[in-house]
Amino acid sequence: MAATTLATRTVARFTVSAVHGDLTEQQVDAIVNAANGALAHGGGLAGAIVRRGGWIIQEESDRLAPVPVGGAATTGAGALPCRWVIHAVGPMWGEGDEELKLRSAMRSSLEEATRLAAASLGVPAISTGIFGYPKPAGTMAIVD
Repeated sequence: MAATTLATRTVARFTVSAVHGDLTEQQVDAIVNAANGALAHGGGLAGAIVRRGGWIIQEESDRLAPVPVGGAATTGAGALPCRWVIHAVGPMWGEGDEELKLRSAMRSSLEEATRLAAASLGVPAISTGIFGYPKPAGTMAIVD
């Protein structure tokens, strides 16, 4: 599926675009993976990242786990077109303090991107898949 840009805005010195497409195909410096704390990438986006990028991503993740909710850790990207994968651990809906934890996961991802000097970053709607965070509220917490 070809990526479609839905909206673009300039914020400070950054260009922010909302894109509908396959995150594993994005031509960016780093992508953010919506991960679980064990960094076990079996299904969903995490599984797709490992299937496309190669098992090396899981092997590197195994050495970094566990990661607390709200935290992030970085691996190489294997065969993906980006350089790094930032694994952000968002909250499961219903565990309490979800918005605070989701904002923390996004902040941790941006801190990792800054540490890496990444100029471009692809970010999914963290926690809005199998973790059950409502998509509209989750998306607003991520971009706010």
